[in-house]
Amino acid sequence: MTEALMNGASVMTRDSLVEAIGTVLREEMQHPHLDRFAAEARLNEDLYLDSVQLLQLILALEMTLGLSVSEDAIGRQAVVTVADLAALLAPESEGPRATEPSRPEAASEGVHGEMPYDLKIHCFVSCVCDGLKARGIDHRPFYFLIWDAEFAITDGFRLAYHADAMDHESFRYWFERLYGVPLLAWYDHSRSKDENIAKLLDLLEHRAPDTRIMVMLDMFHLPERENKFNQNPFPHYLMLELTADPALWRVRDPDFRWDGLIARDTLLNAIRQPSVAGGYRFDPARAHPPAATDLMAFFDACFRPDANPLIDAARAIVLAHAEGRGGLRLAGLDAALRELPVLTIRKWAYEHGFAFLWRALRWPDADFQRICDEIEELVNGLTALHYAVLRLARTVDSAQVAPVLEKLDALDRQEFAIKRHLAAALEAWRRTAPDLTRAMPERERLPA
Repeated sequence: MTEALMNGASVMTRDSLVEAIGTVLREEMQHPHLDRFAAEARLNEDLYLDSVQLLQLILALEMTLGLSVSEDAIGRQAVVTVADLAALLAPESEGPRATEPSRPEAASEGVHGEMPYDLKIHCFVSCVCDGLKARGIDHRPFYFLIWDAEFAITDGFRLAYHADAMDHESFRYWFERLYGVPLLAWYDHSRSKDENIAKLLDLLEHRAPDTRIMVMLDMFHLPERENKFNQNPFPHYLMLELTADPALWRVRDPDFRWDGLIARDTLLNAIRQPSVAGGYRFDPARAHPPAATDLMAFFDACFRPDANPLIDAARAIVLAHAEGRGGLRLAGLDAALRELPVLTIRKWAYEHGFAFLWRALRWPDADFQRICDEIEELVNGLTALHYAVLRLARTVDSAQVAPVLEKLDALDRQEFAIKRHLAAALEAWRRTAPDLTRAMPERERLPA
């Protein structure tokens, strides 16, 4: 251990905190990607720390050094580099902390303007909505599927954002009903990997210009593509095309806003992994704006005003470990809820739902911005909850179970409040029943 670590927080400066960060990563977390470690090193892109590892690092530093990290700082964790993290943890006397990046600024018209930023929260939906955006069709209503989208709780009370039983049938049904575009499965689960890859190669070779070909692969086996959830495995959908060079394929990954070339063999290796299986093709040129009656049916089918499935699942998992069901222990909570951040970011989908309704109803932007603040508070609260769970798993202090459950109850109330706002907007939109094509701005209509 370094002298700074042994002496504790009383001698912590930002420089000594940088050194302490390196020590914890190397000695306690045994992190393998430290060849580029420096104050200016980026935590995700250079050091390959995902959001969970970042929380684990902060917790280790807090407990080892006797630091006090506020829940607000944990929830926002607006840090990019090692120096940013040191500034977050440094005593107030060290000067101002790193400036937090804000949500991308909308146009002066607010929700009624261009809304240049987009959400990267669900790879399947990002792929199919990318085709809608290319056609100038408002994709935001489709995000009603996301904030309570399907996930799994395994037999061992572990939260999982992906499971083999998930088939995206609801996504396929509603995408075709709303936008007129069939999502055709080319991957046949009854066939071998080699047979499915042969099918993929044939589709790529004979792809029509407007056809998009989606494939599920394991992102963990694409080291060229850093991500915020450096999971192993990491099932993920993206789209592929051939190029003039047979050894390179073009990758379009709308969820991570990336478009570039990756070696064919690297991609095929990621597709062959036993952790993944799936693929679709579709033609966005066939897309049309949805009818109001279909949208109302879609909203009614998706909206769950009386349940918050993710919070309910987290509560059930915490209680199962606290009560020792099936031999579970508090120490296992860190693994049991490791994928919570992947599901937490789905809550940003509320913004797209409210944006669609606010634009259709022409309601004041100030009210929309206040609701966006509530959504941000919910996301930050779920991140702070995850930190509390990691602390509980590390300390195995049963006295901390009750505060964790109280946090879950508070988050439940927050999300129900957001859903009440949404229900009111839905009812107002239902009463007006606008013709959606007329209600959309000129720039979002299909060409004549």
